[in-house]
Amino acid sequence: MTDETLTRLRLDISYDGTDFSGWAEQPGRRTVQGELQAALARVLRIPTPQLTVAGRTDAGVHARGQVAHVDVPASVWEAEGERLLRRLAGVLPLDVRVTAVAPAPPGFDARFSALFRRYVYRVSDAPGGVDPLRRHEVLWHRRPLDVDRMNEAAAALLGEHDFAAYCRKREGASTVRELQRLEWRRESEHVYAATVQADAFCHNMVRALVGALLAVGDGRRPPEWPAQVLRAGVRDSAVHVVPPHGLTLEEVRYPADEELAARAAATRRFRVLERAAE
Repeated sequence: MTDETLTRLRLDISYDGTDFSGWAEQPGRRTVQGELQAALARVLRIPTPQLTVAGRTDAGVHARGQVAHVDVPASVWEAEGERLLRRLAGVLPLDVRVTAVAPAPPGFDARFSALFRRYVYRVSDAPGGVDPLRRHEVLWHRRPLDVDRMNEAAAALLGEHDFAAYCRKREGASTVRELQRLEWRRESEHVYAATVQADAFCHNMVRALVGALLAVGDGRRPPEWPAQVLRAGVRDSAVHVVPPHGLTLEEVRYPADEELAARAAATRRFRVLERAAE
């Protein structure tokens, strides 16, 4: 990358996570970040640029509303901008797409400017199993599920809590999160979708929450149990972390353009305070 003026681009991205080892670039592994960066370098004829993403999805997790940003020389964007989306479509593998690309507003940071991330986890309790055409995005649950029981349990988990009982602890990372939305709905016959929304998520949080609620939905646990686990504050071996393939990142929401820089600064400051408190 040269010393010339840079243009920050916002990329909206979707991908089928089945054959990826997650978002984050890893030596010797196929990742979403790796494929996108290689495609950008090829199309723009620049050294491999570094993408900053809103949320690092795990291996097998899908995305329909992922967001990332990348800084490229202004002259490159001026020369290639109008053609970039179509050219990326021509070189990217079919399981990852850039659905929109444009200069980002001032102060935009794909990670730190975000207000919330919204995921959906899909489960089927069909007696004969999941529709084969949806097997990569829907989990099969062997027991019949009661949506009302799951929603009763979910309501007690909303708000700001220490979700240590539902997270894989990472060095120097807080497990305090604000869970803004957690609810189940019937998407079609025998297919249920859990919408999970928070300011941010810690590792395995969504999949652990879903696992606890499925144990309530099939009658193995009472509706009060997930909240009891939360209050205990420690990982519970009875909480099953469900497989990744049922999970899709559906949306990342940002504030109005004039509030982007302030939101990013506040989020960075909060993360620094979190690390200091560890």
